[in-house]
Amino acid sequence: MTLTTLRPARRLLVAVGAAAGLVAAPLSAPLAATAAGSATGVWAMDGYGTIVAVDNGKAKLYQTTSISCTPSAEYTQDGTAFAADGEQSFTFAVHRDRAELRLEGDVGARHLRRVPKLPAACSMPGATGPLATFDQFWTTFAENYPFFAAKGIDWTAVRAKYRPQVTSDAALFDVLTAMIRPLGDAHTGISTPDRDFAGVRPGTTLPTLELETNVIRPYIEHTTLHGVRYTSYANDRIGYAELPGGIGYLRVIGFLGYGDIPHYASERAVLDRTLDTILATKPRKLILDLRLNGGGSDQLGLDLASRLTARPYFAYSKRTRNNPADPSSFTAPQPAYVVPSGKSRFTGPMAILTGGSQLSAGETFTMAMMNRTPRPIRIGENTQGVFSDTMDRTLPNGWTFFLPNEVYRTAAGTSYDGAGIPPDIRRPVFTPAELSGGRDSAFNTAVEYLRRRS
Repeated sequence: MTLTTLRPARRLLVAVGAAAGLVAAPLSAPLAATAAGSATGVWAMDGYGTIVAVDNGKAKLYQTTSISCTPSAEYTQDGTAFAADGEQSFTFAVHRDRAELRLEGDVGARHLRRVPKLPAACSMPGATGPLATFDQFWTTFAENYPFFAAKGIDWTAVRAKYRPQVTSDAALFDVLTAMIRPLGDAHTGISTPDRDFAGVRPGTTLPTLELETNVIRPYIEHTTLHGVRYTSYANDRIGYAELPGGIGYLRVIGFLGYGDIPHYASERAVLDRTLDTILATKPRKLILDLRLNGGGSDQLGLDLASRLTARPYFAYSKRTRNNPADPSSFTAPQPAYVVPSGKSRFTGPMAILTGGSQLSAGETFTMAMMNRTPRPIRIGENTQGVFSDTMDRTLPNGWTFFLPNEVYRTAAGTSYDGAGIPPDIRRPVFTPAELSGGRDSAFNTAVEYLRRRS
């Protein structure tokens, strides 16, 4: 994942690591003949192109397609969880030949079924060379990407056009980026030791650290807030100001990176302490600014939503593409809910500022707020239009890439992938004309709207 985005990598399970040529470690036999309820064995995930092999307290993950199997991270069992350095831990609940895997801090579960053994491709070196790299890249998208039809992309025609152009390793990066650039999808990208590419919806800007540090944050502090004190929390990911008239201004630029330990429990603790401090000011109305938000953890988004409601409600559902040969086949939708926190909460009128530099968990959070009572009004521009977790994959030459494989939907079944969530009131967001003219039309509209609310 490109390092220029604010969004920390929303990794699935498969950590970047194994290059082509690695041979899977042998597993003790017979794995299939284990007692009911034992995690030991080989498990195929429903969707996600992943095999999990569990043996002797270790869980080895493999990234799979119909033409490849790439060894990935190894996790060690610690009590009821499996963990690996630098990766989220997960729990593994077994029900005879079915299992449910829950990733720490993730929304929903992964469902698996026991299989007799590892695919043969997982126990031998894979194909190498630029054409093998191209084929694995193309196949991963073909078997997992949910939005080709919606975007009017004939992926088979893309293969026919670009595969003949793979004449050398030097040409490969440009070929692969040319293939996915037309998707306009910020949850697609490629990373090499020397070059990075990340997609973006045309007409929008990815939320970079440079943009935040040099442009947006100074503008917010000195122009938008007109000198009202802005206090930063959680490694500068959350900011707050008390505006006249009992209006609080809460700005969130990410749903990860709040503390020094990149694990959900630590991030949640920092978020709770931050919100305890902010809500102690007892705002009567609230502006929530997400216009530059790089995403992160969906669950942290739901945790924030739980501090902003008096009653439980449906947030969204998500489903995963799960048949490589059938783009219309998905897992059963998994619903997510907002449940009121037992801690201090804000339950009054709210305006949410949205924009094209808001993506991923910044968008799933906005979707989760749509059923809140009283319903927040959205002001600004469409969000970026990428909701899925990313599948992070490794190619035979050691390059990494990522893509989405999930679809998030409202209670009415609406998906906002591609176009993004639209505002209720459309206003320009950080345009050159706004910045040069010293205006923040979306913010000013939110203030006027809330001043009229009782």
